[in-house]
Amino acid sequence: MRVRGNTVLIPTDVYDSYWTFATKRQAMFISRVHGAPAPWTSDPILANHRFTNAYRASDRVSQYLIRNVIYAGPQTAEDVFFRTMLFKIFNKIETWETLIAHMGEVKYAGFDYGRAAQILDAQMQDGKAIYSAAYIMPQPRFNQPSKHRNHLCLLEYAMREGMPHKIAVANSLEQVYRLLLSLPSFGRFLSFQMAIDLNYSEMIDFSEMDFVVAGPGAQRGIQKCFVAGHGLSDQEVIQVMADRADQEFERLGLNFQSLWGRPLQLIDCQNLFCEVDKYARVAYPHLGNGAERTRIKQKYTKPLGRLPQWYPPKWRINDKLEKWLPE
Repeated sequence: MRVRGNTVLIPTDVYDSYWTFATKRQAMFISRVHGAPAPWTSDPILANHRFTNAYRASDRVSQYLIRNVIYAGPQTAEDVFFRTMLFKIFNKIETWETLIAHMGEVKYAGFDYGRAAQILDAQMQDGKAIYSAAYIMPQPRFNQPSKHRNHLCLLEYAMREGMPHKIAVANSLEQVYRLLLSLPSFGRFLSFQMAIDLNYSEMIDFSEMDFVVAGPGAQRGIQKCFVAGHGLSDQEVIQVMADRADQEFERLGLNFQSLWGRPLQLIDCQNLFCEVDKYARVAYPHLGNGAERTRIKQKYTKPLGRLPQWYPPKWRINDKLEKWLPE
């Protein structure tokens, strides 16, 4: 397909799976929100393996972050940044709730870093994981004896350097990303993910169509969806996907259900490449190069009950969702 003048992207057999995966995965999500009973799909790969949602903000941890962390507490830039970063450093609901249970409401003013470190020490000694396995959280170097103590020092450093104010007055999502990238141990992928998390709040308000960074999983997905040598950057390919979404769903006769009127954003298209990389390990095992994994580690565990959702109020989705839900 021709994009941007004479640039040509040559799709592989996996390309159409990108759009069918997005449609099927979103349909599963919509069914769960509506309270429909399982099974929510006839696709055996989707039924038996764990994948993130088509929209990043709909994932369980993102939903918890939005509802229970970002919008639960004082809305100053300092507090929103502090709570968001403290949660996302560990990215684990159980860790956040353990800190809350022992320390009460998390506020920047008067936060006891030493007490938090002791609580996490005890969790580690009890053999409990305090970090999510969703992605690797690199350890900064602050001369502390444990990873979590170094991360608490990193948060203290970010606050001391005035990072909340710098981000609050940033003029673009890319600038927020670059500010976070300046923090010790923060790489490209992590900085972009954190920028998206902060952008759920009211402290900044940038379009998710403004800027994107491709993570390692998305890069692998792009390589599986397109023949190499097209001359576009990964970020440009993701932009092409976002721009062509409606056209491709129509071409394939797919009934993609948007997020109550919100189209797929760049961050969602980036994530979908990552998920299609995993999907293709099972659906297209012949594409591996020998070292390529041909299985998906995490199995899907079917939850029970309806899946409540709540999005950043500035998106104007919550009222639509409430009206859509059955009584």
